[in-house]
Amino acid sequence: MIAITHIGLSVPDIERAIKWYEEILDFKLIAGPYSFNSRNESKDNMTNDLLGDNIIKMRNPHMMAGNQVGIELFEFQEPSIKNRNMKDYKGYFHICLIADDIERLAEKIESFGGKRRSDIWNVWEGKPYYLVYCEDPYGNIIELYNHSTETMYANKD
Repeated sequence: MIAITHIGLSVPDIERAIKWYEEILDFKLIAGPYSFNSRNESKDNMTNDLLGDNIIKMRNPHMMAGNQVGIELFEFQEPSIKNRNMKDYKGYFHICLIADDIERLAEKIESFGGKRRSDIWNVWEGKPYYLVYCEDPYGNIIELYNHSTETMYANKD
């Protein structure tokens, strides 16, 4: 079985993003934030392998959700990412989280600088499986499920 270990998200301000993910979604900071400057690294390094040679400076922490799935936040400092337009983004699309009360969490996200993108959807008619789409304050899409993906899709019929 292959499992998800973490999702990478770009944010404009590491400190604000860490605080938001801790306070609003109860994620735990487990490492970092680390700083990267390619001028201080060897030509061959993991960061430029992942992000490309155009990344000169960035910062990133690792955070953990309650089910040990993590997120790695990236603050790109040089070159910086300004006025990011989600429709132009070619990689990351969204992260999906499980919450006991998706309505309450969607309201909390919206109350603390995020955005609610949709009403609550019933995934399968006649089944108690619901989702809602939101965004963090940085434009990253957060989908909220009230059950695990496995439960929702394995029990469709």
